[in-house]
Amino acid sequence: MNLSRSIVWRIVFAASVMVMMVSALWAGLLRIGWALPLSSVAGMHGQLFIGGMLGTVIGLERAIAIGRAWAFAGPILTLLGGLGLLAGLPMIFSALLISGGSLGLLVIFALLLKRQPARFLITMALGALAWFGGNLLWLSGQPLAVASLWWVGFLTLTIFGERLELGRLRQLPTRAFWSFSLSVCLLGLGLIWGLFDYINGSRITGIGLLGSGLWLLTYDIGRRTIRRPGLPRFSAACMLSGSAWLAFGGLLMTIVGGTYSGLLYDAILHSIFVGFVFAMIFGHAPIIIPALLNLPVRFSGWTYVPLGLLHLSLLLRVAGDLLPVIEWRRWGGMLNAVSILVYLFMTAIIIVVSMRQRSLTVMSVTNEIT
Repeated sequence: MNLSRSIVWRIVFAASVMVMMVSALWAGLLRIGWALPLSSVAGMHGQLFIGGMLGTVIGLERAIAIGRAWAFAGPILTLLGGLGLLAGLPMIFSALLISGGSLGLLVIFALLLKRQPARFLITMALGALAWFGGNLLWLSGQPLAVASLWWVGFLTLTIFGERLELGRLRQLPTRAFWSFSLSVCLLGLGLIWGLFDYINGSRITGIGLLGSGLWLLTYDIGRRTIRRPGLPRFSAACMLSGSAWLAFGGLLMTIVGGTYSGLLYDAILHSIFVGFVFAMIFGHAPIIIPALLNLPVRFSGWTYVPLGLLHLSLLLRVAGDLLPVIEWRRWGGMLNAVSILVYLFMTAIIIVVSMRQRSLTVMSVTNEIT
């Protein structure tokens, strides 16, 4: 099977990101109380997940979209920063690389906004700014909980803007745009307020997150595509279920306020990072992967299995946090990781089968010609 050099590099890039994802999951299991080897990665859970993996994927997606060679510098820096964390290089070195990569994403959005100052692009640019700000907080030695609040803003605003972009051809009522902007403003205000008053700033951020989740449940295009079979229905199911977790996480943050650690901190962050963000990953991967690999990938209905496991295990984990029942929390966290790994395994199989089918089709056409 002959592959172009471009596809080979993209596969290598994707494989490196997968290594960081698995490492982040491993670190998360260590943090939640599982006795596993390689305990040195336990303190890198959030950094690997946000900067090394998701930051790289989002940066790569935007670099491909803008089509400029220099734009790939950002995702390369974040990828190297994540690999540096795994290699045991000084934390400051990796933090600088990841911060540089997030600055690269900001530059991309500055160029995009110059071309088209649309509401959805402004929202995603604010998300990139929140990522850069969170990285600077991490770099300056602020508590990781403070940086994590900004990273929550990064992913929420990025996804929020992307969903508005996907549904921008719909005729939304005027109140939808006002409520969208209000949620974004509250989220941003909460992040800034949290620099001076972390507890109440987190509450304001929580109101913005709650508003974002409710907006998506009310106006997102997934409410329409859920009626269509195949991939559109699966993506919509991911979007709507993830939005419910975002609203729940925002509500919990509003009630609790800012916490630096503990069970409530775990419940809030993982409602958003696992329930919302990973549901989005599950729903977007069948769309993004073909674009990154330049390869048609078929949808499989079996992907509903890891999606269901993701949500059920998160319910178990959050219930363990709130009641509290530590064993529920531990097993919920373990099954979170299992659901993600099952999804990755299924996706890898689908990609291999798709590549083989394309290779066989090319060979068949070549034989017919000769």
